Amino acid sequence: MARRRTLARGGGVLPVGRALAAAAVLLLAGCAAASPTPGASSTVPVLRPQVLAETPHDASAFTEGFELDQGVLWEGTGLAGKSQLRELDPATGAVRRAASLPGQLFGEGISVVGDTVWQLTYQDHVMVEWDRATLTVRRQLPFADEGWGMCTDGARLIRSDGTATLHFQDPTTFAAAGSVDVTLDGQPVTELNELDCSDGQVWANVWRTDRIVRIDPATGRVTAVVDASGLLTAQQRATTDVLNGIASVGGGEYLLTGKFWPTTFRVRFVPSS
Repeated sequence: MARRRTLARGGGVLPVGRALAAAAVLLLAGCAAASPTPGASSTVPVLRPQVLAETPHDASAFTEGFELDQGVLWEGTGLAGKSQLRELDPATGAVRRAASLPGQLFGEGISVVGDTVWQLTYQDHVMVEWDRATLTVRRQLPFADEGWGMCTDGARLIRSDGTATLHFQDPTTFAAAGSVDVTLDGQPVTELNELDCSDGQVWANVWRTDRIVRIDPATGRVTAVVDASGLLTAQQRATTDVLNGIASVGGGEYLLTGKFWPTTFRVRFVPSS
C-alpha cells in the first residue's frame, strides 16, 4: 500500500500558501526515512548535477510530470481543481499551451506515446488520456493504486505509486504488464516519485529529498544515486517545494526542476567529489 501524503504531497497545506508548504516539507525532509544513501561498503556511485544552463520555470507550477519529446517539453501539474497538462518551450520555459484536468482531478506524472499524452492522477484512481494535437481528453481509465510518476521506455509505460515498486503498463490499453521492486544495497527505496526513462534506465526523484536514483528496470537495483542538493539558493528554498522533475535531453544531459521552482536546470551528472 502506498504511503499517504498528507502535507505538501496531498495538498493539505498548500492552498494556505507556498511558504507554509515549503516549511512543512523542510520539516519532513529532516526525518524522511526513505532517503536513499549508499552504505560505506556500497559500490553504487554517488553523482551530482553539473549545471550547464538555466531557463525560467513558472513558479506557480506544482510540477508532477516532466518529459521532453520531439522538441516539446511537456509538464503535468497537480493540486485538486488546479491541475493542468502544459506544452512548454524548452528554450525559454514559456507555456505555449495549457489544458485543465476535468473537475477536481489531482494531476500527477505524465508520459508521451505517439499522439497520446498519458497523465496519472494522485488518489482519484483515474488515468487521463489526452490527444496530443488538440489537448483534449479522449478518455479516462481506472486503476487501483495511487499515481505518482510515469515514463515510457518505448515498449511500455513505467509508473510509481509512492512505494518501492515500479509498475509496468501497456502503452495503448494501460493493462498491467508486471512490476519490479526497487532496492539499494538490498534495502527497499520507497516514495519513488517523478520518473524519466532513458538509455534503458529509469531515473526517479525520491519524495521529500534532493536525491534522484538510477534504476535498472530489469532487476530493480539502484545503480547510482544523485545528490541534487544546492541547486536553489536559500532564499529560493523559502518559497519553493520539493525537487520533482527530470527530463532527458539526450547525450547524457537532463532538465531538472521542482514544485514552485523558478528555474529549470540543464545538467550533466558527474561523480561527486
